[in-house]
Amino acid sequence: MSLTSYLPIAIMFLLALAFGAASMVASRWLATQNPTPEKLEPYECGIVPLQDPVQRFPVKFYLVAMLFVIFDIEIVFLFAWASRFDSLGWYGVAAVGIFTLLLVETLVYVWKRGALDWNVASRRRRRIVVELEEAA
Repeated sequence: MSLTSYLPIAIMFLLALAFGAASMVASRWLATQNPTPEKLEPYECGIVPLQDPVQRFPVKFYLVAMLFVIFDIEIVFLFAWASRFDSLGWYGVAAVGIFTLLLVETLVYVWKRGALDWNVASRRRRRIVVELEEAA
């Protein structure tokens, strides 16, 4: 296969880049520059915020989101395995068994570490700190 067979792909790539650059330049030239305080105000979901947020999102929120993505990706691998179940045989069953065992082990570890516990007052780590502060 020669490089000339990739020429249409290269041309389409260059056209896409040129179109993107031309669109950005045209929007800069043609758009009116009239920023007002209302236009510069943040706007989300049809609700104009009246005050700054009280606090940031806790790290726990992002941790649970990452764990969800990790355990959600596992389903993609299981679907791929299920579609080739007949051709993989016992080797495939063993591989998926090990894969699932490692995922369950990870879930148990995360659960024991308290990553899925949203009730702050019941966490063992917090109880120890509060007891030490009360004793002092």
